[in-house]
Amino acid sequence: MNRDQFRGATRHIKGRAQTAVGGLTGDPARQIRGAVNQIAGGAQYAYGRARDRAEDIADDGRHLVHAARDHADDLIDDGRRLARETARRGEHLGRQALRRANANRTGTLLGLAAIAFSAGWLARRAR
Repeated sequence: MNRDQFRGATRHIKGRAQTAVGGLTGDPARQIRGAVNQIAGGAQYAYGRARDRAEDIADDGRHLVHAARDHADDLIDDGRRLARETARRGEHLGRQALRRANANRTGTLLGLAAIAFSAGWLARRAR
């Protein structure tokens, strides 16, 4: 319960008391002041509740932002780890390919020549 809720509730109770006393004494001005205080107290109490709820929603939003940031950090860490593993794997496969190419130089040269011929044939203009 915040300050506005407390003050609104006390003003509402005060207004009810004024209205009752005004009714007992036959004083219409006091009854009107009591009714005004009841309405104003109820409005202030409702404002306090709304403010309290808005603060709760803001706190929930802050918690969600922190959770999202933590999750994003985890995803970034996972991505970095995957990139390192992929780089290591690519380096390993590249070294393996170089060893095979050195071991089979004739086949490698024929394969490169075939790829170059194919690329040239595909790039030529139709005549």
